[in-house]
Amino acid sequence: MTTLTEENTSKRVKTKNWDIHYHEAGSGQPLVLVHGGGPGASGWSNFHPNMPYLSERFRVFALDLPGWGKSQSVKYDQRDNSGALAEFIETLGLGKVAIVGNSMGGSSCIRLAYERPDLVSHLVTLGSSAGVPSIFDATGLSEGVKALEAAYFQPGPESMRKFIATMAFDTRHVTDAFVQERVDILLSRPDHIEGWISGHGKPMVRIDQARLAEIKAPALLIHGRDDRTVPFTSGLHLVRQIPDARLLLVTRCGHWVQLEHTDEFNRSVASFIQGH
Repeated sequence: MTTLTEENTSKRVKTKNWDIHYHEAGSGQPLVLVHGGGPGASGWSNFHPNMPYLSERFRVFALDLPGWGKSQSVKYDQRDNSGALAEFIETLGLGKVAIVGNSMGGSSCIRLAYERPDLVSHLVTLGSSAGVPSIFDATGLSEGVKALEAAYFQPGPESMRKFIATMAFDTRHVTDAFVQERVDILLSRPDHIEGWISGHGKPMVRIDQARLAEIKAPALLIHGRDDRTVPFTSGLHLVRQIPDARLLLVTRCGHWVQLEHTDEFNRSVASFIQGH
């Protein structure tokens, strides 16, 4: 079997409004992976440990949303993550897809699920915001969001190390190689930094609470119990509002379930999609 690399899976597509870079591997039912909004985030950075397992079972796409990775830059006022996802799916002629989103990517997938139910067969979120705070959460910015902002405003190894350490429960994931990978991605696109700063203080993705009940696709909501960026109470809110939903709460896990508990994430996602 060919080893998957960043280079041999890399592709581009021009949709009606966007120039999108993505990674593709495997065959069969389409599965779209959507990264979060942190500094240095990209489809490959967020999901490359998961692609070998998942691509043996699905046709996997890990895209860079506009404003991240190798996709086109975009200012906050023009950003439309769910619209870009819809155009990506339609341009490639994928039909209904299973869609997986981490953090901001999860919120974007939630919006796609109620805006374009014709495009979503399964919805999986990882550490995603519910769009509203819980009465049990502290007021103000979370520890993780503060670290994220610092890494955008003062990009470099020190701020990135602090950011990654806040995202993870286990510090063994804070390696020099991972820190440098994210720094290199971030500094390679100053236009993406400017685009993110243009939306500072505004919601990454707005979610219409009244439309959560419209989601028809079965949903798997995965959250780390020890998430210091988006508290797991967001998952509790979502599992109550989305009609056909179940919540997987993972202990000893921060904001990146797919990286900290790779095997469990892979098995859970594959079992959920194949079993529903």
